Amino acid sequence: MGIGTSLLLIAVGAILRWAVTDTVSGVNLATVGLILLIVGIIGLLISLYYATVYTRSRDTVITRDRYVEPPPRY
Repeated sequence: MGIGTSLLLIAVGAILRWAVTDTVSGVNLATVGLILLIVGIIGLLISLYYATVYTRSRDTVITRDRYVEPPPRY
């Protein structure tokens, strides 16, 4: 789950939790919204953690030695 998907889940969850006043028989929309909010926040935290870990690991610099003598001619 990426950062965008997590933000989408958070937004949909917040809308269902606090903005929707309709009722659906057998489904509590406030509870569904809360579940989506929690899943979105957890997904966002995990995505941000992986983004910071993999950004730090790309700081490796590779240096190559130059030829002391020119390469052989064929």
